[in-house]
Amino acid sequence: MLLDLSPLKNNRDFRYLYFGQFISFFGTMMSFVALPFQVFQLTNSTLAVGLLGIIELVPLLITAFIGGALSDVMDRRKLLIYSEFGMTFGCAMLLLNAMQPHPSLWLIYLVAGGLSAVNGIHRPSLDALVPRLVSHHEIQATSVLATFKSTVGMIGGPALAGMCIAHYGLVWTYAFDLFTFAFSIVAIWMIKAMPPLEGQKPPSLKSVHEAIRYALSRPELLGTYVVDFAAMVFAMPNALFPAISSSLHNTKLLGWLYSAPAIGALFITVFSGWTKKILHHGKAVIFAALMWGLAIVAFGIAHEPWLMLFFLVLAGAADAVSGIFRMTIWNETIPDNIRGRMASLEMISYMSGPLLGSAQAGLMAASFGLHQAITLGGTLCIVGVCLSALVLPGFWKYVKK
Repeated sequence: MLLDLSPLKNNRDFRYLYFGQFISFFGTMMSFVALPFQVFQLTNSTLAVGLLGIIELVPLLITAFIGGALSDVMDRRKLLIYSEFGMTFGCAMLLLNAMQPHPSLWLIYLVAGGLSAVNGIHRPSLDALVPRLVSHHEIQATSVLATFKSTVGMIGGPALAGMCIAHYGLVWTYAFDLFTFAFSIVAIWMIKAMPPLEGQKPPSLKSVHEAIRYALSRPELLGTYVVDFAAMVFAMPNALFPAISSSLHNTKLLGWLYSAPAIGALFITVFSGWTKKILHHGKAVIFAALMWGLAIVAFGIAHEPWLMLFFLVLAGAADAVSGIFRMTIWNETIPDNIRGRMASLEMISYMSGPLLGSAQAGLMAASFGLHQAITLGGTLCIVGVCLSALVLPGFWKYVKK
């Protein structure tokens, strides 16, 4: 019933990659809290915070396909190293800006967009690299380990960011993130080269179209994208967390609001042995996404901090279940020769949803109020997931081969 650690024990390169990204992601999550907090601090506007999502989405859409295509024809290890240096530079810019007497809002937006663009190169290479470092029968275990890494980072990073911002300020928060990049760069440097398969064609619009056509032909893949997109666009309240903590006059609560979903996800991943017995992966994703939406509705209705945190924990547990099965479907069914391009589609799905969701939440809150926006978003999520199940019966019926 417990977490399967065999991929870490059996695969040296995967072990280096995993722990390097583990430490780096911890720092990234601190900046993930610091960025919207700093924007809200400078503007006192939920709309300005939501605008971050749009600013990050546009460059991501441009570079994600480029990153996916490049990772199919270049050494994925080198692409990771180049992109890690790019993100290190962006973090350094945020740190220098925070040190100024009057930090620049436009520079924050510019760097946020740049970091998102670099992430469009980084993430497809990372996702496409992992299946080549482990055996096929270890893929589901690596999916659980990836979720575990994310949940620990999303618990510890925001919680530490909330305390660091409250006691030491934004400068030290960004400085910690900058420091963690050193670990990930060294770890990637120590793994073996990962050249492309022989016979790969140069990247082109035709190769990108080939990946899109492949995704559209596979209802189980298309379903994972659509369901996750609907859940994140309508029911992602993260952009409202700074305003909620401010309305309760509790800066320390900010970190816990960001961390709470990951606490639920951590519980699921630690006791994830039961997921191996589930063969109906499509139904598992649908039910988990519905539970996410219901928990967000309850979060919007709640007004006591402890109750709000409880429902966010429940939402995070549901999202972890969805994530485990979505990642398993992706890694078990996608051929290696198009894995990079498919990883870019996957990235656009699970990252554009939250970014658009942040913009949507900021706009809705400015129009209707904080709690009303959250409740309405959760309701729309439930409707969207139900429609997805009806429109994509092949995904609903998908059973692990």
